Amino acid sequence: MVENRPFLNLLAHLVLMLGVAIVALPLWIAFVASTHGGNDFMSGLVPLWPGDRLVENYGQMLSSGVSTSGMPPVSRMLLNSLVMALAIAIGKISISILSAFAVVYFRFPFRMLAFWTIFVTLMLPVEVRIVPTYKVVADLGMLNSYAGLSIPLIASATATFLFRQVFLTMPDELTEAARIDGAGPMKFFRDILLPLSRTNIAALFVIMFIYGWNQYLWPLLITTDSSMYTIVAGIKRMADVSDAQPQWHLVMATAIMAALPPLLVVVGMQRLFIRGLVETEK
Repeated sequence: MVENRPFLNLLAHLVLMLGVAIVALPLWIAFVASTHGGNDFMSGLVPLWPGDRLVENYGQMLSSGVSTSGMPPVSRMLLNSLVMALAIAIGKISISILSAFAVVYFRFPFRMLAFWTIFVTLMLPVEVRIVPTYKVVADLGMLNSYAGLSIPLIASATATFLFRQVFLTMPDELTEAARIDGAGPMKFFRDILLPLSRTNIAALFVIMFIYGWNQYLWPLLITTDSSMYTIVAGIKRMADVSDAQPQWHLVMATAIMAALPPLLVVVGMQRLFIRGLVETEK
């Protein structure tokens, strides 16, 4: 029997609405700031209601950028970030699922040593190995390129571990049935494991896409050509101007546009994302 407690229901809804307001308020202020002119912030007060410069500000950033700070159009930076995030997400998932498949279903010498060697790399994030990684990328001539932006960040011990745990939950009867039917390893992988791992792949894709989209330090180091700037590094460069005041209305417009692609990915894959995180049985 479920008790009906109107006061507790009201309190729960009030807490939820308060949480939504706290999370949404900075986004609202950023949006409002992006619809005003630069002079509206000289007094130090931020307006709370949208202005009349929305089309002008967003149109300027999408088409021409900010010439005074050397920023290319936001459309170019969004494209660079999109290519980088997709390459990192797809590359991480492809390499990780194949390596987890090899570790779980193949019996070869030092199999577990290979897995734990991959897992130990969790203690070596990009920030720790950034100097030798930069040297290798520079020697290979991959500065200011999509390959240089994405390839050093593709390997993922976390995704390998997660796929290994997923494959370990698969019943042995599936493997035996596939072997009896004459399916080879790759046919078993393609026709059985991949469909059963669909929700986990979707969940990892969302996480890895956001990880790649939000990269700041690595793109900032290896991109010196403005045509290869990513959106996150571009926002930082727009805010750090030495000989003038930052144009905060344009910075906020860029920040709002930078938040839209990850938001669309999360909303579009929300159902698969949640199922991939909570699903425990196949």
